[in-house]
Amino acid sequence: MRLFPKIWGLFLTVFRKVLFLWVRTDVSGADREELALEDGKPVCYVLQYSSLSSRLVLEQEVRRAGLPRAEVPLPLEQGPAQSFVFLYRRVGGLFSRRQAPRLTPQMEALVQYGLAHPEQDIQVVPVSLFWGRSPDKEKSLFKLLLSDTWSVAGRLQKLLIILVHGRNTYVQFNRPVSLRQVVSEYQDNEPRAIRKLARILRTHFRRVRQAVLGPDLSHRRTLVEGLVRTQAVKEAIRETARRDDIPPEKVRAKARKYADEIAASMSIVTIRFLEVVLSWLWNRIYNGIAINNIEVVKDVAQDNAVVYVPCHRSHIDYLLLSYVLYKNGLMPPHIAAGINLNMPVVGPILRRGGAFFMRRSFRDNPLYATVFNEYMHVMFSRGYSVEYFVEGGRSRTGRMLPPRPGMLSMTVRSFLRDHRKPIVFVPVYIGYEKVMEGRSYLGELRGKKKQKESVLGLAKTVRKLSNSFGRVAVNFGEAIHLSDVLDDTHASWRQEAYDADYRPSWLNQAVENLSLQVANRINASVAVNPIGMTATVLLSTERLAMDERQLVRLMDQLAELLKAFPYADTVTLPDGSGQDWLAYCESMGLVTRQPQKLGDIIGLEGSNAILMTYYRNNIQHLFALPALIACLFENNRSLSRDKVVTLCTLVYPYIQSELFLHYPADNAEPAFHQWIDILVDKGLLRADGDRLCRPEEGTDAMLRLRSLSRFIIQTLERYHIAIAILRRYGSGKISAAELEEQSTLLAERMSILFGLNAPEFFDKTLFRNFIANLQKNGVLTTDDNGQLCYSEGLDEVAEDARLVLTVEKRQAIQQVTMLGA
Repeated sequence: MRLFPKIWGLFLTVFRKVLFLWVRTDVSGADREELALEDGKPVCYVLQYSSLSSRLVLEQEVRRAGLPRAEVPLPLEQGPAQSFVFLYRRVGGLFSRRQAPRLTPQMEALVQYGLAHPEQDIQVVPVSLFWGRSPDKEKSLFKLLLSDTWSVAGRLQKLLIILVHGRNTYVQFNRPVSLRQVVSEYQDNEPRAIRKLARILRTHFRRVRQAVLGPDLSHRRTLVEGLVRTQAVKEAIRETARRDDIPPEKVRAKARKYADEIAASMSIVTIRFLEVVLSWLWNRIYNGIAINNIEVVKDVAQDNAVVYVPCHRSHIDYLLLSYVLYKNGLMPPHIAAGINLNMPVVGPILRRGGAFFMRRSFRDNPLYATVFNEYMHVMFSRGYSVEYFVEGGRSRTGRMLPPRPGMLSMTVRSFLRDHRKPIVFVPVYIGYEKVMEGRSYLGELRGKKKQKESVLGLAKTVRKLSNSFGRVAVNFGEAIHLSDVLDDTHASWRQEAYDADYRPSWLNQAVENLSLQVANRINASVAVNPIGMTATVLLSTERLAMDERQLVRLMDQLAELLKAFPYADTVTLPDGSGQDWLAYCESMGLVTRQPQKLGDIIGLEGSNAILMTYYRNNIQHLFALPALIACLFENNRSLSRDKVVTLCTLVYPYIQSELFLHYPADNAEPAFHQWIDILVDKGLLRADGDRLCRPEEGTDAMLRLRSLSRFIIQTLERYHIAIAILRRYGSGKISAAELEEQSTLLAERMSILFGLNAPEFFDKTLFRNFIANLQKNGVLTTDDNGQLCYSEGLDEVAEDARLVLTVEKRQAIQQVTMLGA
């Protein structure tokens, strides 16, 4: 009898080695630190369904990961014979009717041991295993049989699945459950203790399966036909036919065409193909992909419909995010793509990769709008994950663009109609060290016409694949539960009835609150990299050059500031020191070095000088508050602490709106006080009673303070240009559109005259946002003729500019505004 276990163990070892001649796995979570395993406590792995092949895969992966072995007995006097159990076993076989799976005796024995030995704890680690990851339900019976979906596979089906999908096997380890905590309240009720642990594990496996496989998808043709048959689309068809005097059949055909144009056609074959291609692409053009805070997504994806809302810096964004999610065991989302990308060859591939296409504007086409709204409603109500860019287009300046309300409004309205499936927004920051479209962005900011996407343009892009674009970071931010946003906006929203056309009076406010939260949390997840740090310091100098030692020292001191008062827990900082970052920038060809006996000079030249503003703008918001404080000491040796805080809080709402800072405008004072304390502690300011004093001229501390102030000074200059033009024309003499145009032209002129290497200095969108905020805050009003009116308060704001702007800059702005007037 003693010989049998050895023979059985030898058989399993041979079978495992044979199995892995074919099987290839992608594993997530198999790390002792990530699992947070406690030393000294036994570990027991749990698989959902009894299967020899699943057991062998488990044994192989724990060996590879260096985790506690699964095939050895638990170090217990009694209990399960090995360090793994199956939750359920199949009942029935090839020649008998299959019944509902039942709990295994080993599972019951594990609970019995926990009840009998309450002083000992066992770490129960759930392990999910998927043979292939099919997100769709195909028409082909053969493909249906060989897909790992929501059903329990039989022995023959499992064999076929392994043969077909074994090279695409996914294994996910999850954090352990404490057996003692689960069964402690049922010491005298063994059946209830068993049911509780089984329920916890069953719920866990269901959530993981939901996140990995996604909900069942109907065939695309069925989906398209279903959209046309919805009540909202039927009413839109009738209304369009009546208004345009067109036969309903033709309008119905047009609606069907719209639905076919929009709908994605996600294909597992295409997704796997893209995984292979993109793996090769990332390895070729990037030095690595850093993924941070992915646990947020893994958590919320199990019970919610997830909406990914990344910043939009490059066409690479949506490919990269889908790739990262798939490689981490999550279902790739359906992605909202512009209709301009639905071009030959590329469009069908993107559609099969999960893209659904939308027109840039459909305000004047109510039939198309209704079809699109119904498609989005299907996505959300069925629990699909969706991705869209709230900025609308790619940022050409490196800053977060003002969110556009369209897609957010559709999402909110869909949720109001049917909120049984919770919706959670996951902000995503995608940070590039070199953005692929950087050069074209510079041309567009200088007035060059945006190039239309085409197959030929794509072919030209292929030539860039020989270049290195550094590292890229994908940071997931703090999740936003849509129900929480609605609760804060309109607490009784659950008691109201909604249909496809109903727009409550408070909808716009809810969408605005949601959009600001999304933008703020994207910026709160920024990835700081060596390029951004180097650009920030070098661009603060007048001639874009600095002594190497001084540059390195300033970068190290900036990093210390970020660590002293972290902007958010989701912000990531680069490894190494300023010297390492400078060397890296040199290797990327972004800075120049001029040897000099007293010390080498590092500088920016040519188009790199302008391109680096893009990377500085990625992280500018992190330094906005200390830079604003530093600005006040440009022309003042000392100011009272209260005066500093008062002036900062007056201008903060405009800075907050432009840079999407997460400190509330009505509660920013504590942050300013904390930054003042830090600046004093770091020697950049000196406290003398209730007054704050700047360092002596010529000292290293004054150099640091002046460098810090220049991070934000151009923003304040831009504000002063708009205010100066207003005062020059007078109250009631210029419209908002004219002020925006005049401000943009004059800022562009100043940029040329003073050599300002910052394309966003004359960005029309920023002036438009500033003027809108002046109106929102009551500083400006509009008369019956559409002209802007202001009170004496605006003159006081202009006078406060003396504390910030130098005499030369104030005179220059005055001269330029005289030309404009």
